[in-house]
Formats: sequence, C-alpha cells, structure tokens
Amino acid sequence: MDGTCKPLLPRYHGLGDGADGHCVAINRSDVVTIYPPMAQLWFGLVRAFVPATAQYMPFQVAGLLLSLGVTIGLVAVLRRTGRPVWWAALWAWSPLVAAEAVTNSHVDALGAALATAGAVLVVFGRPVWGGVLLGAATASKLIPALVYPPLLGRRRHWWAIPVGIAVFALLYVPYVLSTGPKVLGYLPGYLSEEGYEDGSRFALVSLVFPGDAGTVVVGLLVLLAASVAWRLADPANPWSGEVLLIGVTFLAVTPRYPWYALLLIPFVALSGRWEWLSIGLAIALRGVWPSTAAYRWWLAAAVLVVVVGTLARTSRSDWARWRDRLLFRDVRAPHPPAAATGARSAEDVR
Repeated sequence: MDGTCKPLLPRYHGLGDGADGHCVAINRSDVVTIYPPMAQLWFGLVRAFVPATAQYMPFQVAGLLLSLGVTIGLVAVLRRTGRPVWWAALWAWSPLVAAEAVTNSHVDALGAALATAGAVLVVFGRPVWGGVLLGAATASKLIPALVYPPLLGRRRHWWAIPVGIAVFALLYVPYVLSTGPKVLGYLPGYLSEEGYEDGSRFALVSLVFPGDAGTVVVGLLVLLAASVAWRLADPANPWSGEVLLIGVTFLAVTPRYPWYALLLIPFVALSGRWEWLSIGLAIALRGVWPSTAAYRWWLAAAVLVVVVGTLARTSRSDWARWRDRLLFRDVRAPHPPAAATGARSAEDVR
C-alpha cells in the first residue's frame, strides 16, 4: 500500500483519497456525513468486530441477515393474519433486494426492516415499541417517516408518533452536541446537487411545473397522498395504505437510485398489491439506462400498471366506501384487528 487508493483499483473505483492522503472507503470524506445517527451506529456496529482488511464483506453479510430477518418476519405476519404466506417471496426472491440490500449493502435495508417491524408492532397493539422502531427507522434514512400516516386510523396508534419523535431526537442528541449546526452534513449540498431544490429532479412533475414550482407541487402531492392514505387505510390492515403513500411519493419525487425502493417491497408483500412493484422496476431501469426521457416512459408505464391493477381489483362498493371515508361519512366502529380474529378484515383497502 502506498497510502492512496491506486493499489485497490478497480475494486474501490470511484472512491477518493482522504485529506491526509490515505485511502478512504467513503466519498466526500472532507465534509460531515449525510447519514443520520442510526445509520452511523449501524456502520460502526458492523465494522466493530472485523479488521479493516475485511472491506465490503461484513456489510454484505449484515445485509443478508437483515434480508433473511425481514423474510421471516413477513412469513410470521402473513401466517398470523391469514394471508397467503407465499407473498413473502416478493421480498425474499426480489432481484432488487439481492442487489441493493446484500450485494451493494445499502443502509436502506435497515430502514425498511425497522419500519416494517415498527408498523407491525403498532398494528398488533404495541404502539410504544412500534414507535421506538419507527423512530430508529427514520433515524437511519429519513424516508421511513412515510410509514406513519397510514397507521393512525385508530386513536391508540397515535402513541407511536411522540415515541418515534422522541427516539429520533434522542439518537440525534450526541451528534448535535458534537457538531452543532453541521449535524445535517452534506444534506443541503446533496439536495442541490440532485436537483431537488430547483425542481429539476422531478422527472414527471417538471414536465408541467418546471423550476421551483415543481418542488411546491411535489410537496403538495405527498401531503395529499398522506391524507388519503390516512383516511383509507384500515387500522387493522394498513398495508395497502402504506403502499399507496410510498408509491405515490416515489412517483412524485422520482428518485434515481433503485435502493430507495427497498422500503416499498415489504408493504407490497403484506398487502399483496404486486402491481406497485412496477414503480421499483422503473427506478431500477433508470440505473441501467440513465436517460430522463426513458425514465419518464418507464414511470408512465408503472402508473398504467398500477391504475389497471387497482381498477381490476376494486369493486363498486369499495369505491363507495373510499368516497365515504374521504368525505368523513364513515362513522362505523372500527373492526377488531386481523391479528386478533385471525381473518382478513373486510375494511382492508384492497
């Protein structure tokens, strides 16, 4: 080794030399990291028991264990709620999970695992413990905060919000005390670099609302999706509401990296709404063919698949029930959780 990255190329291709001339396995090593505290704790935990020469293998093993854990959890929940257990294969056999959670070892797998476990605990009557995991999930990649709204159809579930916020804040305390305003790290620069500040990143919305207006419209779309998911989701089976909110957010924000879709897949498995996997496929294709024009066509195709799938599985009575919920006309008492009855609730957003 000569103190630079050259002897490690091409395995460490794309990584730069640190400010002190030593090779580092992280980009932008001269700025405070963009990753939230739970992600940093995960990185430290994985690396704590292996030598520096282990390179990427520890994270790949950790990603594999996380993926297996999510699979086992999905099987247990599906069996307990009387749903087809084979739906767990949508996660377990997903090429995107194998590539991004294991081979590429993205921390989004941790966020997806914690968010799924937290949502399940809330639904099964453990809002405090569920809030703990949801707060930890949000402190791993921020995006899992999307999981909250569909869970809030029952008053007892609201305890998950203050608990989750408290856990999120508690995890940030040491970092705020040590770095102060710099705790956000490269996040502002990342948002600008990716085109989120001026709206140029939004592949679909920017067609109609270019520039800063696109950012405002995307924010409104996400808020609208959160409101709809909150109103339509059955507290006993909120999985379709989760899929709706996460999927619509991805369509509005149009991320360019496929590992973001890891959050969507467990909830697709729990809901059985396989048509929403087309969004993850569109994002993955963006990585294969990095063309904005092509990305728009793939997203449009994903929207078509989702619309057709929704129309095919939705009855007239479902539409009427959704309309009543959105207009706050549905005053019926909530059904008991599917976990308690062992059967699928008729109030599930199918």
